[in-house]
Amino acid sequence: MDKYQEILDSCDERMNSSLSNFGDNLKKIRTGRANPAMLDGIMVDYYGNMTPLNQCCSITVEDSKTLSLSPWDKSLVQEIDKAIQKSELGINPNVSGDVIRIIMPPLTEESRIDLTKKAKAEAENGRIAIRNIRRDALTSMKALEKDGELTEDDISDSEKDIQDITSKYIKLVDDSLAAKEKDLLTI
Repeated sequence: MDKYQEILDSCDERMNSSLSNFGDNLKKIRTGRANPAMLDGIMVDYYGNMTPLNQCCSITVEDSKTLSLSPWDKSLVQEIDKAIQKSELGINPNVSGDVIRIIMPPLTEESRIDLTKKAKAEAENGRIAIRNIRRDALTSMKALEKDGELTEDDISDSEKDIQDITSKYIKLVDDSLAAKEKDLLTI
């Protein structure tokens, strides 16, 4: 039964990791509000090394529509500006001295719908990853049955346990998606 629990624990851990990855991807989809997490994927050329933006400057929320970036090394202002413009976020930074401000443009109805579709696609990818983990866990349980370590009743119990874990994580994905859709569609 120890291997049984190991498989369940591994399943739960891997699904939690998939949920976390989904959450990170969802953060990168911008809403009409300023959110520092949307800049997480941006890399800056920092003296020849590609470095995450949040490791080159402090990022603060000035108000609901404005982010303020203060580079720790003032010579990086232009590199940060270029990196943000190259990103696929559709935002243009304003440089004033040593501070970079990003004012979030209002979302059009069309862009809200497109971003909602993107969020739904990310959610579906998250669900697929979770279902793949479920399949792997079930396969591992069936292998234990073949080896004579589990009975048919144990397999039946394992299917229920794995499905319960799967349902929990699918619900968390759906809840996160609903919150993101609400953010996107609320004007």
